[in-house]
Amino acid sequence: MDERLREILGEEDAWVVGGAVRDELLDRPVLDLDVACAEPRDAANRFAGRHGGSVFPLSERHGAWRVVVDGAAETVDFTPVGEGIDADLATRDFTFNAIAVHVRSGAVHDPHDGRADLEAGVIRAVSEAIFVDDPLRLLRAVRFEGELGFRMDARTEALLRASTALVTRPAGERVLAELERLSASGYRRLDEVGLLEPLGGRLDERLDALDDSDFRLVAVFGESLGRLPISNELKRYAAALRRARRPDDPSPRTIHRFRRATEPWALDALAFVGAPELAGVVEAARRADPPEPLVRGDELGLEPGPAIGRILGAIDEERAAGTISTREEALALARELAEGGASS
Repeated sequence: MDERLREILGEEDAWVVGGAVRDELLDRPVLDLDVACAEPRDAANRFAGRHGGSVFPLSERHGAWRVVVDGAAETVDFTPVGEGIDADLATRDFTFNAIAVHVRSGAVHDPHDGRADLEAGVIRAVSEAIFVDDPLRLLRAVRFEGELGFRMDARTEALLRASTALVTRPAGERVLAELERLSASGYRRLDEVGLLEPLGGRLDERLDALDDSDFRLVAVFGESLGRLPISNELKRYAAALRRARRPDDPSPRTIHRFRRATEPWALDALAFVGAPELAGVVEAARRADPPEPLVRGDELGLEPGPAIGRILGAIDEERAAGTISTREEALALARELAEGGASS
C-alpha cells in the first residue's frame, strides 16, 4: 500500500481501486492511483499539501478531484466512495478493475472474483449495463485484450457486439485516446467485433507497414480521420502521407521531389506508399542536404511574389540533381526562369 495515502487517510474508510490494483496484481508499473474516500476534495488538498502537486476538479458532477504530483508522471484521483465500496465496485467496467485494497489495513476486497479473471486472462463485464453506462468501454475492452494479452469471455463479447452502435457517443477526445493505444492487431479486433466501421475506419493493407500509432490512424481512417479531434501536427502528418506518391525511381531528382512533398515524414511516407526499400536513399539524401542555400530570395532582384518561391524550389531541385553547384549557376538559372515566366 502507498504510504503517502496511509499518512493522510489511514484513519478513514478509504480504498485504492481500479487500474492501480489490477496492475499491482499483474506486477505491472503503477503510474496512477484511484482512491475512493469520503471527502475527495479534502483528501486531494491534503495529499498535495503533504507531498506536492497541483489539485483540480476531475468531475464536478461526480465530485472527483485529481492531484498531478510535482516532478513525476503520476496522477492521484480521489473519488467519493458514496454508498460504500460494494456499490462503487458494482459500477466498474470489468471484474479485474473492480478490486479494492483498504488504505489502512491493506485488505483486498474482491466481490466480483476479479483476481480469478486476472489469473485466467479473462475480460469479464461486471454487469449487463457496462457499455450502456459508458460506451467508451467498448474500445477499452478491445484495448485491454491487446495490452494485457487477455480475451473477453463469451458473455462480455456478446454484450459488446450488441452495443456497437453506441461507440460514436463518447467525446471524440476520449475515443482518440483509446485508438492511439491500439496495435495493428487491436484494429483488426475492432473490425472483427463490429466497432471499426461505425467510427469511420476500415482495415487497410498498410496497417502493418510501420509500428506507429499516428501511422495506423492515417492508414485506417484516411479522410475520415478529420472527424476526430486530432492535433494540427497530426493533420499535417496525415496530409503528407496521403499526398505521397511512390517514387518512380531512386534518382536524386525524384527523391528530392518526394522529400519536398513529404518531409519531415518522408520515411513514414515511403512505408505508406509501399516503398520502404528506398529508406536508405532518403536517409543519404538527408545527410547530403547542404547547410545553406546557394541563393536567397532577396538576392534574386525580383519583385516579391509567388514566383520567387517557385524559382528557389527549382534551384534547390537542380542542386539536388547535380546540375548546378555554385551561386553563379543558381543566379543564372534564376534569370532564365524569371525571363521565361515573364514571356509566357
